[in-house]
Amino acid sequence: MLDRYRTVRESGNKEIVIKKSRFIGHVMPVETEQEAIAFIERIKKEHWNATHNCSAYMIGERDEIQKQSDDGEPSGTAGKPILEVIRNQGLKNVAIVVTRYFGGIMLGAGGLIRAYTDGAVAAIEAGQPITRVLHREVYVEVDYTWLGKIENELRNRAIRTGQPSFADKVTLLCLPEEPEAEGFTAWMTDLTQGQSVITEGERIYFIEGE
Repeated sequence: MLDRYRTVRESGNKEIVIKKSRFIGHVMPVETEQEAIAFIERIKKEHWNATHNCSAYMIGERDEIQKQSDDGEPSGTAGKPILEVIRNQGLKNVAIVVTRYFGGIMLGAGGLIRAYTDGAVAAIEAGQPITRVLHREVYVEVDYTWLGKIENELRNRAIRTGQPSFADKVTLLCLPEEPEAEGFTAWMTDLTQGQSVITEGERIYFIEGE
């Protein structure tokens, strides 16, 4: 799993008009190629009467899956520019469809490339670009006498935390970023003078800054 990557928060769409042609950019975060294909097919059904529904998607930690479609536009003028926008913005696990309703004015190859580029950028803006950061669950079980000190230190270091659980002892759910998890465990052991029981849990993505 990647320590961090850029994607979009949610599905969205935005329309722009270029020389009387309507270009509607649609975007969706996807985890699999099947999700991307289903999204593209859904947009095609919704806009069945559009002149073109051009698309591209990029999926995988190393961008293993990259596909594009000009959907009837001249080769290289639609799908490739959309894919280039995804790549240039450093996004992963994203599918984009740019729908075109022809307005009667020919744009030429250069004009089409610019239009589909702008449509893809508009789609990404609508989907709200975010950075997802990988964290590790670290459970720290201690006597209640340690609670105030630990909570204060966690605040000072701006460590993300979850809901604690209270029983005979208190168990704090700490969520350091994944690369820092090992160092966090050593620090917590030292902080509590070895009087804590520390166990690691799952790895979870959170949105940076939230």
